[in-house]
Amino acid sequence: MKLDCFSISLAVKDLKASRDFYQKLGFSVFAGEMSQRFLIMKNGATNIGLFQGMFEGNILTFNPGWDQSAQGLEDFTDVRKLLYEIEQQGIEITDKNIEGDQGPASFSFVDPDGNAILIDQHR
Repeated sequence: MKLDCFSISLAVKDLKASRDFYQKLGFSVFAGEMSQRFLIMKNGATNIGLFQGMFEGNILTFNPGWDQSAQGLEDFTDVRKLLYEIEQQGIEITDKNIEGDQGPASFSFVDPDGNAILIDQHR
């Protein structure tokens, strides 16, 4: 199963403090805006999303159709096919936001330890 771009989405209490902390570790702001309460930080091929007040807990995020720099991939597995494959493995889907046969869509589920996993296709 090919899931493409991976990042960890962190639920942070203070976006500025978190940004400053990760900058000390060599991360730089790649996307997002303080005014929208989220930033995507990048250090090489490692992506960390910082989200203030948008959700509880941390989320493992995969973006089908993107490489680690959020550039579109020519060849990727559509989120709808991934949903089917994951359901066929007997994994319970906790949330689904899928309309139509193509384009942006997402779904999520939880691993055995309670970690949320989001499959979020943007194109």
